[in-house]
Amino acid sequence: MFRRAAILLPLVRWSLRLRGYGKTFTSLQKRVSPQAPGVETRPEVREEVQVTCRAVRAAVRYSLAQFTCLEESLTLWYLLRKQGIDACLRIGVRKENERFEAHAWVEHGGEGLNQPEEMHRHYAAFDQDFHEPPVERR
Repeated sequence: MFRRAAILLPLVRWSLRLRGYGKTFTSLQKRVSPQAPGVETRPEVREEVQVTCRAVRAAVRYSLAQFTCLEESLTLWYLLRKQGIDACLRIGVRKENERFEAHAWVEHGGEGLNQPEEMHRHYAAFDQDFHEPPVERR
């Protein structure tokens, strides 16, 4: 899982930079299957979620590059969904000291996964959870 995360993180970064968020999310979404019925009831799901989170955190920590929360969250979201685990990509915003800030995280069962000290609670999350690709408006 660590190797998958270490390979996927730079790919997600370059895709975001070259193609933008919408096309990156859509291409990742196409590569995962819809959640299978009954997957969440398996007892090992919680352990799989924790192992995947640790692997992504380790890949971020031991990388020579510094990855953004969006790059990390998209990677974690994809790896969880690839295992058939329901995960939701969340994006939130806040205004702090007259500065606009945005943050991305992944939730599973209503719990923020890749969040030290519940940092995501300081952001107002968009109503849309990003299970599906965003609708592009022209």
